[in-house]
Amino acid sequence: MATPTLLVILVLVAALAILPAVGARRWRAGIDNLRSELDSERRTVAPVRVDFAELVGLPAPVQRWFQQTLTDGQPMIEAVSLRHSGHFNASEDPERWRPFRSEQRVVLRRPGFLWDARIALIPGVAVRVRDAYIGGNGLLRASIAGLVAVVDVEDGGALADAELMRFIAEAAWYPTALLPSQGVRWTPLDDRSASATLGDGDRRATLDFHFDHQGLLARVYAESRWRLVNADPVATPWQGRFWNYQSRGGMRIPMDGEVAWLLPDGPRPYWRGHIDAIDYDFAT
Repeated sequence: MATPTLLVILVLVAALAILPAVGARRWRAGIDNLRSELDSERRTVAPVRVDFAELVGLPAPVQRWFQQTLTDGQPMIEAVSLRHSGHFNASEDPERWRPFRSEQRVVLRRPGFLWDARIALIPGVAVRVRDAYIGGNGLLRASIAGLVAVVDVEDGGALADAELMRFIAEAAWYPTALLPSQGVRWTPLDDRSASATLGDGDRRATLDFHFDHQGLLARVYAESRWRLVNADPVATPWQGRFWNYQSRGGMRIPMDGEVAWLLPDGPRPYWRGHIDAIDYDFAT
C-alpha cells in the first residue's frame, strides 16, 4: 500500500501533467471565440482589383512603393493568415530574449487582427499572448501556460489606438490595405517619406512611412504609441523596421522585421521576427 507521502506526490505529478493540457484547451477556446468575433466584423473589399490610376496625386515615394510592391490589376486582399517565429524581449533592463512562435489572422475591412503567440519562458513552460484589434476594441492578454493571467486589458481607448497603429504598420505584409480606396490618407513629409492616416469609425491613427533608396518600405514611426508600464498606459515613441523582401502572393513584401520603443536612453527592441508562412484571401 502506498504511503500518504507517496500518494501526495503521485497526485501532484498527475496534476502537473494535466494542467498544461487544461491551459492549452482553455486558451484555444478563447482564441476560437475571438476568431469568430473577428470574422463577424469582416466586410467585402471594394474595388476587387488594384487600379494604379488611384496612385495619381499620392506623394512620390508612396507611388514608387506601390509600383514596386503591387501589380496593376491584381486582386485586392480581403484577409491574410501568417505564421511567425523569432525572439521576444521579455524585459527592458536587462534584455531577456526568448524564442517565440505565433499565428496571426488579419481582416482588412473592417480593420482587425488576432495575434496568438507562444513565448518560451523556461523549459516546459510558456507564456501565451494574444494581442488583438476587433470591432474597434483593443485586447491584450498574457498568461503563463494559458492558466495564470499576468496581463489582461481590453478597452476602446489608448490600447485600441495602439492596436490600430499596429494594423497600419503591419500592412507592409498586406499592402493593398493602404491604397487610398481603402480609406487611407497620405501626406508628404520629404522625398523619401510620407505619413499614412487610417480611420475606423471615430478612431484615427497615423504613422510615418520611410522608404529606402530602392523605394521599398524600410521603417515606420509613431511619435506617440501606448505602452504598458506598471499597468498604466504611457505614450512612447515607437518604430518598426523591415527587410529581406521577397515575392509572396504576387507582391513584394518583407520577410523579416523588428519593433522597438524609442526611449530617452536609446531604442529598446522587443520583437524580432521572420515570416514562416503567409496565405492571402483575395477579393473576387
